[in-house]
Amino acid sequence: MTTEIVGTQAIENAAVAFVIDRETQAGREPIDTRYVDSTPADVISSDRLIEVKGYSDTSRGNDLWLETPQAQAAVSRGNFHLYLVENVHQGDPALFRLLDLHGEQLRRLMTRAVERSYVTVPWPEAEYDALSAIDTADIPEHPVPEPR
Repeated sequence: MTTEIVGTQAIENAAVAFVIDRETQAGREPIDTRYVDSTPADVISSDRLIEVKGYSDTSRGNDLWLETPQAQAAVSRGNFHLYLVENVHQGDPALFRLLDLHGEQLRRLMTRAVERSYVTVPWPEAEYDALSAIDTADIPEHPVPEPR
């Protein structure tokens, strides 16, 4: 029985491991570069620069989020590949689906890219667990002040 993969980081790790395995099977030499600051992608594999996006289920209809250096590489580097690894949540790599978005198709999609600026607030599991353990019945109601 296969264990389900739960959580964003676990899905990403499983997707990258899957890609590294597939690249190795294809005779290339993949290197995990997720923690190398100067690299705009998750994996360098021989002649490929690969950004990996893992999805619990499907990427169909979703926007593809890229950091600015990744978007720049997608436009300017012909060896940039965006690997979409789908169906990760169920846990069996034999049932993962890999879509390789690259070349002219990727460049065409990049012409419609919209640059945005976000602030992300970390929401660690320990913080979630601590907050969710509070019995909300014990929290006194506080009126919301009227806007001035």
